[in-house]
Amino acid sequence: MRRLSWFNLTSLTLGFAFLYLPMIVLVAFSFNSNKLVTVWAGFSTKWYGELFRDQAFLDAAWVTLRVAVASSTLATVLGTAAAYVLVRMGRFPGRTLFSGMLYAPLVMPDVILGLSLLLLFIAVGLDRGLLTIVLAHTTFSMSYVAVVVTARLVTFDRALEEAALDLGCSPWDAFRLVTLPIIAPAVISGWLLGFTLSLDDLVIASFTSGPSSTTLPIKIFSAIRLGVNPEINALSSILIGIVTVGVITTSILSKRAIVRRAEETNRAEK
Repeated sequence: MRRLSWFNLTSLTLGFAFLYLPMIVLVAFSFNSNKLVTVWAGFSTKWYGELFRDQAFLDAAWVTLRVAVASSTLATVLGTAAAYVLVRMGRFPGRTLFSGMLYAPLVMPDVILGLSLLLLFIAVGLDRGLLTIVLAHTTFSMSYVAVVVTARLVTFDRALEEAALDLGCSPWDAFRLVTLPIIAPAVISGWLLGFTLSLDDLVIASFTSGPSSTTLPIKIFSAIRLGVNPEINALSSILIGIVTVGVITTSILSKRAIVRRAEETNRAEK
């Protein structure tokens, strides 16, 4: 086994410090009793209590959660359907235009996309609110879902579908009972990616949100313009904790699934 050199070890340490040291400092100062976020005055959890009593932050978090769930679900359905069409429909008229329009949000600046959607909603007379944010987030999230699902469908063994059709399944039953369970990890990954992108979005939401539909990123950005409040440190620490637990849980479940699959393969070979 090749040992790490001092240069590689130093580079690795500096890289991890650059990525995670600000988060560690943020979490540490979320327990600071002082209102000044840069001056340590003792350990306290009062800012967490203040956060859960701040109705504005709670309302923004609830709006963000509803938007993320709705937009990621809708984006998963549309993105999966679009990926299936691109992979299985072959060369159909307008395929190049369809794929170009599908993948355009991946490379389009958020400002341009947000402004375009704002002008569209104004043109059709749709008041900005929860619905417009969901539609906007679905627009760019479905592109990411389509990329993930397309990569899985390209390597999918179509002989399994053909076997199901030979045994009497309709095309829909073959997709529902054979294809979808096999590509489910990619579909779930696309949903999680869309959910994360929706939670993180600030620019597009600022164009498409209304007075009664302020998302959490918009609320945080508005708050820090007047100075960093310790409640924001507490909120950020909670989000970091949720993400950390989610990543660890997903990693454990994935490893267990791999071990279970290997055991089933060995059992079948015996």
